Amino acid sequence: MVLHLTRHFHGPARLLLSIIFLLSGVGKLGAVEATQKYMVAYGVPGYLLHPAAFFEIGSGIMLLLGWLTRHLSVVLAGWCMLTAFIFHKEFDDQNQMINFLKNTAMAGGFLVLADSGAPSMSLTAGPSHQGKAKLGWNIVALCSRL
Repeated sequence: MVLHLTRHFHGPARLLLSIIFLLSGVGKLGAVEATQKYMVAYGVPGYLLHPAAFFEIGSGIMLLLGWLTRHLSVVLAGWCMLTAFIFHKEFDDQNQMINFLKNTAMAGGFLVLADSGAPSMSLTAGPSHQGKAKLGWNIVALCSRL
């Protein structure tokens, strides 16, 4: 019974993980000057704000849709660890420690998602889905021919 229910967990899990990336990306664009100052204070050039924001928004959308989930999840696990070690390394501050642990926990979740892919409620799901992003790769192959 439980195993039957778990096959429906991937869509909601991707939704929950995508929210933080969508809100973070939009938030960066809504507070450009403040976010750039924050980035510069941690040694990250302010001009990387827009690429970071668009990466987060794009990744959030791809994650939500379940497009290329395995590959994207590996990249997002790396992103979470990178941002944890850059922005949340002041462990004397409890909020920083909590954010560091949040990022590492999300990275762990992404690694699990990279293993399982998006077998349900996604662009890559379907009757031919056998643990591979077949529809996603077909879309990429089709676009590359245009």
